[in-house]
Amino acid sequence: MRSVATARHLFLSAAFLSALAWTTQAHAQLGVGSTWVRTDAQGKGITMSVEACCNGGLRLIWQMPAMAGQPPVTLTVDSPMDGTEVPTLVSGKPSGQMMAIKRVDDRHYSAAMKVGGKPFGTSNGTVSADGKTMTVESAFQGGGNVQKVIETWVRK
Repeated sequence: MRSVATARHLFLSAAFLSALAWTTQAHAQLGVGSTWVRTDAQGKGITMSVEACCNGGLRLIWQMPAMAGQPPVTLTVDSPMDGTEVPTLVSGKPSGQMMAIKRVDDRHYSAAMKVGGKPFGTSNGTVSADGKTMTVESAFQGGGNVQKVIETWVRK
């Protein structure tokens, strides 16, 4: 059973990393309306979908299953994908988390996340040349330690 801290970290990292990776796919190869499924052990059951929003930007929506005794959660970010900080909504309400997602090129994105105004993590996402898989590498700060996470996603 996962602890609440682990669940929160997984939730924040999944959302953050997914946002990063989604940007690449939605704008470059996959387009609006695509859905991804996270396949690594820590993120099994998490899905991410993308919609058009914000004058050419993307609405990234993560469905997080129940974990560590917490109910299922929906995380939403509306990003212009240009590095601008935007709020993260959890079940439709502000979470205190901000994300700044930037498209580097057709297959690469970077993101920075803050919680309560303080830096929390960074991510770099790469979409495969065939557009079917995505790998996101992140580093998160917490309790004086840096935790590295590698996520794998498959396009549905």
